[in-house]
Amino acid sequence: MYWVTPRHLAGDDGELAERIGDTLTGLGWRMWPTSRRTLLYVSPDELCGAEWILASRPFELGGLPVALQLSARTHAGSAMTEWNAYFTTCVPHEAVTDLLVALDARDMPDADAMEPEAVLTALTARGWIRDVDRPRTTATDPGFCSSVSLEMVPPLIQDADPRPDLLGWQAWAEPVLGAPYLWCASFSASVPYDLVAAFASSLASPVPVPRRTLPRSAVERLTVIRRS
Repeated sequence: MYWVTPRHLAGDDGELAERIGDTLTGLGWRMWPTSRRTLLYVSPDELCGAEWILASRPFELGGLPVALQLSARTHAGSAMTEWNAYFTTCVPHEAVTDLLVALDARDMPDADAMEPEAVLTALTARGWIRDVDRPRTTATDPGFCSSVSLEMVPPLIQDADPRPDLLGWQAWAEPVLGAPYLWCASFSASVPYDLVAAFASSLASPVPVPRRTLPRSAVERLTVIRRS
């Protein structure tokens, strides 16, 4: 077992599905398999959902298949989700877990009392750097391998707001410039900023994380704190 840092380059150890499943069942979410070979988790109030959709390969982010979709709606009987968030494999499961815990603790999954600045504040508090050209929308880790940015929402990202040209928070890791991404995450325009901030703060945490295997593309940029 390696204890490594930084977290945003540590990958998911091939355990993203298991860790997310354990977190959600521990929070009391119900789970069942679907006819599309996916695993669907629903919160006790039936307002939030998390679906492991890797087997169905719905679409890609940054050339990587989407593995997990989170969603929320205002009423349990509504077929329309208010917002969605999507994650590929290799995203650090600690960051997704902290996002899920923050989502589960909310009274209403769609209310947003914060400004976009909350996301950047969470990152800069952890030592990330605001982009010189876009200081109000983008922050990058000190090694310039990972970014969180308010960008035009990619195609196929679903949101209740039908207006075109919407902005949503996007996150990715690119350990080697020009090489394939390690992971990507996309938040639709209506995702509450405090939830994105919870994900971003955990992503940028300096606390070492345990891994049995290290991503090949990032291994030279990881620091092994200790082995056990």
